[in-house]
Amino acid sequence: MRVLLLGEYSNVHWTLAEGLRRLGHEVCVLSNGDYWKSYESDVLIPRREGAWGAVEYLWQVVRHLPALRGYDVVQLINPCFLELKVERCAMVYRYLRRHNAKVFLGAFGNDFYWAHACTQTATFRYSEFCQFGKRSDNTYTRQIETDWIGTAKERVNREMAASSNGIIAGLYEYYAAYRPYFPEKLTFIPFPINPNTIQPKEQHAQEGVNFFIGIQRHRSVIKGTDIMLRALQRVVQANPRRCTMRVAESVPFAEYQDLMNRSDVLLDQLYSYTPAMNALLAMAKGLVVVGGGEPENYEILGETELRPIVNVLPSEQDVYEKLTDLVLHPERIPELSRQSVEYVRRHHDYVKVARQYVDFWLSH
Repeated sequence: MRVLLLGEYSNVHWTLAEGLRRLGHEVCVLSNGDYWKSYESDVLIPRREGAWGAVEYLWQVVRHLPALRGYDVVQLINPCFLELKVERCAMVYRYLRRHNAKVFLGAFGNDFYWAHACTQTATFRYSEFCQFGKRSDNTYTRQIETDWIGTAKERVNREMAASSNGIIAGLYEYYAAYRPYFPEKLTFIPFPINPNTIQPKEQHAQEGVNFFIGIQRHRSVIKGTDIMLRALQRVVQANPRRCTMRVAESVPFAEYQDLMNRSDVLLDQLYSYTPAMNALLAMAKGLVVVGGGEPENYEILGETELRPIVNVLPSEQDVYEKLTDLVLHPERIPELSRQSVEYVRRHHDYVKVARQYVDFWLSH
């Protein structure tokens, strides 16, 4: 098949493309490299700041449109799959539907159905928007609601979900958000990880625990890393001889990986039920992840044996207690590390995931 993957979040599409190529498919990834993360892309179209940057970006998109025709499958990372106003994304989407065999919508990040599920329903016990019935009140969650609910983005998201050939959710949360509306055309497929580029570290029982946390400067509150960082600082202050911490703030992917490789434990998204690409990459490397590992995560995968993730509730005290337990019982880390590597191998191998995509695309 000829496959076009448009947009990028955390290397999902590039890793999927690698798996599809291993299966013999022809794949093109067009993206902006996911901003400062600078992920690989076959066609890279970054957008520069300012009015001239907007004009230049629009021209680049228009210039590439003739090449975005004749594909068997087109997949969009999000309703906003280009750095254009959503109305222009909708125009490109309609162009893609006219000139390609099938178009699929990815549920991989913030969109209307996710924001609606978090704010207007009781789908989740907690999220960035609400923790156990108590609404969050911060600039970031208010901005997501303002962007996606009762707006052009909502209208376009609804149009794409209704008219696309199918919808693929990469996490349990996004699957749960779409499930009430599109059960016939929705599927869950785990995020892909390429193990060939990763050498898992062998964790041994040791006294010192090396913690690592990545901070996205403009998304710290919505990821919960502000709370996790405060808890980690308290743990290190209380146990200076037993643990260390490394903090990476908005650094390129290669530098981020280097810092990760020198660590034992990764602190990831506080409000998540499930590990996303960053956590899965760490697990494939043999790191222990402190983050989202709720029962729903294991159930949707059909996993009944492995429990590698140190699941935390969205509270500083809970994070502090779970981290302290790791510091006081470092003998737990080798087994959690082994389970982490096996978990990724079972459920997220990029070729296995690519086959799941192909089966879904062919059946819809």
